[in-house]
Amino acid sequence: MKYVLKNGIILDGTREMQPVSGMMIRIEDGKIKEIQPDEDRVSDCEVIDLKGAYVLPGLINLHVHMATSGKPPKANKKPTNYKRLFQILSRSRLVKFVLKRMLKGYARTELMSGVTTIRTVGGILDMDARIRDEINDGKLIGPRILAGNTGVSVPGGHFAGSIATEAESPEQAREHVRQIAATGPDHIKLMITGGVMDASEEGEPGVLRMPPEIVKAACDEAHRLGYKVAAHVESPEGVRVALENGVDTVEHGAKLDDNMIRLFKERGASPVCTISPALPYAVFDLSESHAPAVAKKNGKIVMDGIIECARTCRENGIPVGLGNDVGCPFIVHYNFWRELCYYHKYVGASNEETLHTATMGNAQIAGIDNETGSLEKGKSADLIVVKENPLEDLTVLRSVSMVMVRGRLIRNPKVKRMKYVDDLLDRYM
Repeated sequence: MKYVLKNGIILDGTREMQPVSGMMIRIEDGKIKEIQPDEDRVSDCEVIDLKGAYVLPGLINLHVHMATSGKPPKANKKPTNYKRLFQILSRSRLVKFVLKRMLKGYARTELMSGVTTIRTVGGILDMDARIRDEINDGKLIGPRILAGNTGVSVPGGHFAGSIATEAESPEQAREHVRQIAATGPDHIKLMITGGVMDASEEGEPGVLRMPPEIVKAACDEAHRLGYKVAAHVESPEGVRVALENGVDTVEHGAKLDDNMIRLFKERGASPVCTISPALPYAVFDLSESHAPAVAKKNGKIVMDGIIECARTCRENGIPVGLGNDVGCPFIVHYNFWRELCYYHKYVGASNEETLHTATMGNAQIAGIDNETGSLEKGKSADLIVVKENPLEDLTVLRSVSMVMVRGRLIRNPKVKRMKYVDDLLDRYM
């Protein structure tokens, strides 16, 4: 289809973006053909009158686990045994079929909420890549997917045996990377430290699980094969080990020292800020989070570390990415907009910088900025429309009135919301 978007106010995704009126966006063959002054008469295409609404690049979520819904835990329920679930999944074709169908729905929800690109960082088998390929082939409606497939962990490590393998030696880590590469991912994910959900003691989230020599072996093999490496890291020691041994993006983060800042700059690495998953543990009452008491203090430690890491990197000119770790408790597939609000509120970024970070900035970190991330001639027609100005209030991103991905238009996109989750989180906006 050919479209012309008229009478809209353009926010182009650049760092210094300002509202631009009096221009129309011409879209052909899935790309932005031209951004030019409005014309009264336009032929050979469908003209869409935006009636003063704001049009901006589609959001890019750099930290997604597509295999889970984000549904909050119930009171007095035992923690999920993910390793056991994976064992059942690996033996059951029916369970795989049902799960893949759920994942397709979650991908669609991301798109309907205004996220036109997701980067998955730990999934089940090769399902993320398979869904990516079906979307690319036009068989499904969904966002652009940068697939991580299964990650690499160690025995007793973060999500070991479920969404990550268990490498016991550097040689085995290299072999696991090669096996994952054979499933067609876009990058490799490592689980270097523990996290809030698997910490056994108060005050110890992010304990180093993966030895430096295994981190190095996995990174070296991934880089040899042409893949960048993302790593789950939630402690200062983990950040140091990650950067010293070749990680490209530090997912989550922790308090940095001068040596870590130097390493970020030398390696050209970036942190991906994910305040969303830590916030419910850190600020909810235990009667609301239904988490163990140990998780509240640990959640606060992790949340503070993520915020300080992002602040320090911003102050030192290190690009920061945004993701919301969707799939963790209370982090659902339509709520990436909240991560932008947290970044503005806790890290101190302006609305302009926050929007740039969630669009063009994230595209640059992911290496897809020649394709998407901003409204420019020749780029993919990935955009959203909102009725009010997000430079004045980021919460307007909660409801988008139009989504387009690769030139495919979705009018009045809808998502199924979890009222209980939204009501709790709205108290902390």
